[in-house]
Amino acid sequence: MRGMNKLPLEKRVQILSLLVEGSSLRSVSRVVGVSINTVTKLLVDAGWACMDFHDTNVRNVAAQKIQCDEIWSFCYAKNRNVPAAKAAPEGAGNVWTFTALDAGSKLMVSWMVGDRNDVAAFHMLSDLKMRLTDRVQLTTDGFPAYLGAVAAAFGQENVDYGMLVKIYGQPKDGPRGSAERRYSPPECIGCRTSVIYGNPDPAHVSTSYVVRQNLTMRMSMRRFTRLTNAFSKKFENHCHSLALYFCWYNWMRKHKSLGTTPAIAAGITDKILTMADVAALIDTREASLIQSRRNALLASPIEQLPQSK
Repeated sequence: MRGMNKLPLEKRVQILSLLVEGSSLRSVSRVVGVSINTVTKLLVDAGWACMDFHDTNVRNVAAQKIQCDEIWSFCYAKNRNVPAAKAAPEGAGNVWTFTALDAGSKLMVSWMVGDRNDVAAFHMLSDLKMRLTDRVQLTTDGFPAYLGAVAAAFGQENVDYGMLVKIYGQPKDGPRGSAERRYSPPECIGCRTSVIYGNPDPAHVSTSYVVRQNLTMRMSMRRFTRLTNAFSKKFENHCHSLALYFCWYNWMRKHKSLGTTPAIAAGITDKILTMADVAALIDTREASLIQSRRNALLASPIEQLPQSK
């Protein structure tokens, strides 16, 4: 039976902890001494459990200022390489993660994985809206899809919305075409702010906190690291990794400037969770699924065998 083969709690906690500290699946399997399939299965189980936990518990958030951004990654191959890729799975190509961060508590209120388009932006903002209790000041970058998505999700009369557009120049490192210049980010030479809806405070039209959180994401999930072969091979596993990360970020990791977790700072809990709690969530979800299957079997009609003559 599967329960007999379950890893000890200590090893499950070790695996989950390594996955949110920048280790790849294969490196975790080597360090812990288990197969990569075991690590992957635990990631998937944790992802489902953490998604359910976030959906249930990140509610009634009394935020005042929300910052939104998108962070790029890819699954299996970059968009330009997908047509020539061998046996590329569904979901291969560029993958964007939309994020909505409470600037006060640093809580990741909502996130969405998909293409960088107006549909994904709308779904993320709609999810964000239902998790908030009050009118907020919302700031996004200059991605045009936000204009219609914010209006559709919040309504123009129900949000103070400002847009921050960063102006980039060429990096200073090295001459044009050099390796130094190729791998250096473009230099931000200025910003332009615009009031879109409502009455946002111009002093707080900013995306600084959510952009800094993007760096934490890249440092904490190996599949977000640039120039590596540890990128996601399956879209589903990419999403599971994000679910585990955001659970760790919101509920377990103490934010240095706050001295506590974002979830406590946001007032939605008074407890710091641990990876042992995530393991317990996995067990609870698995037991619930088993019970649901049993109930479905008991409720299904049993065909009567024909009487022998």
